[in-house]
Amino acid sequence: KFPLAINVVRGKFDEVEGPDGHGVEKADVNIVDGDLPDTIRDESKQGEVSHFQALATAVSGTVGLGNIAGVALAIAIGGPGATFWMIVCGLISMSTKFVECTLGVKYRDVDENGTVYGGPMYYLSRGLKERGFTNLGKVLAVVFAVLCVGASFGGGNAVQSNQAAEQLASMMGLQGGSTGFIIGVILAIIVGIVIIGGIKRIASVTEKIVPFMAVIYAIACLAVIFANFSYIDDAFVLIFKGAFTPEAGLGGLFGVLIVGFRRAVFSNEAGAGSAAIAHSAVKTKYPASEGIVALLEPFIDTVVICTMTALVIIFYNSGGVFEYGGDGAGNVIVNGASLGGVTLTSLAFESVLPWFPYVLTLAVVLFAISTMISWSYYGLQSWKYLFGRSRTADLTYKLLFIAFVIIGASASMGAVFAFSDAMILALVFPNMLGLMFLFPSVRDELSKYLDAIKALKK
Repeated sequence: KFPLAINVVRGKFDEVEGPDGHGVEKADVNIVDGDLPDTIRDESKQGEVSHFQALATAVSGTVGLGNIAGVALAIAIGGPGATFWMIVCGLISMSTKFVECTLGVKYRDVDENGTVYGGPMYYLSRGLKERGFTNLGKVLAVVFAVLCVGASFGGGNAVQSNQAAEQLASMMGLQGGSTGFIIGVILAIIVGIVIIGGIKRIASVTEKIVPFMAVIYAIACLAVIFANFSYIDDAFVLIFKGAFTPEAGLGGLFGVLIVGFRRAVFSNEAGAGSAAIAHSAVKTKYPASEGIVALLEPFIDTVVICTMTALVIIFYNSGGVFEYGGDGAGNVIVNGASLGGVTLTSLAFESVLPWFPYVLTLAVVLFAISTMISWSYYGLQSWKYLFGRSRTADLTYKLLFIAFVIIGASASMGAVFAFSDAMILALVFPNMLGLMFLFPSVRDELSKYLDAIKALKK
């Protein structure tokens, strides 16, 4: 479905969204016992953002410092072999994204003002109720919402401000206990200005930032890769050999696999359900159309960008631990973790492009800001699910989120990453349990959309 996803994003099949639907059955209205009468409407025609804006918002939440700092840490801890398992996880994640984002649109709620509320909280509670698991759905929805709020403060916020502050301080030669705090305050002001405007402003910002920063970063990666092209075969030998035959034996194999999967999941968030919140705001009456668009996320994030970052770091060969032109044996960069994720990546780029740390600093800051503003929306949706949709609840969450920008910039990297990993991993359990029960609904929605496209082509 990859070419189909590209065509949906560029609007080739927008005609199927018309009032007639080309004779294809329209999506059902999601009416669940307990809904307020004034919120029940034909949600299939509702939405706040376009396919591209929803994709940009979701990608900005995933294409971030996990691609820069996370990949560096994966290789520093697990060696080049971790790259292979990141790619495998990225490919598997494409189907997971499709399922959760289709469900996000199918079971979303729309209030009387046209504001969309969606995500795992809603498909867990509503979807499982349809299948006779009312209490289980309620419990899983609440658990997910609580964990998502925590993840928004951690991986979606503190990690981003922490690594952005580290790179800014390193580039400008700043030292002192107040450096992180000052940078955190500046970032908090920028993020605060954007998130006040809600999903429409977030989408309008991310659709401009994401393509720009992704292209700049990709060009820089390609420059380093082509400069070291004679080592490309050695690099892939290191990756494949390290993935299956690490020196530590079977324990090392599972260690590398776990490191690769953990960093990939932290980067693309597949299975965590977070992206379904952004995709649920799309303007469409066919839930599967947005699920197909969501397929692009893990591919862009993990298969493309993470792989290019990994090659850059392997070429850099910190401390000369990788044996190029030899037997392909690859070791762990023992001192890599002590350098810090972004710093290691920066040194790798600087080895070929002396001026690139300045560009990387800009990329890191843009990655961090875009990820934070996207995750603020994820967390806010979960917060409102728990505490209601009042202005007080809205303001309370946003103030807490802004405070964590400052806290993250001032904290140590190890503590921030440990908390973030725990939150992202915990999100997977209630979400994946729900996906297993609701998969038949996704199959039905896909058939509806494909039938609509076939009718359009006739």
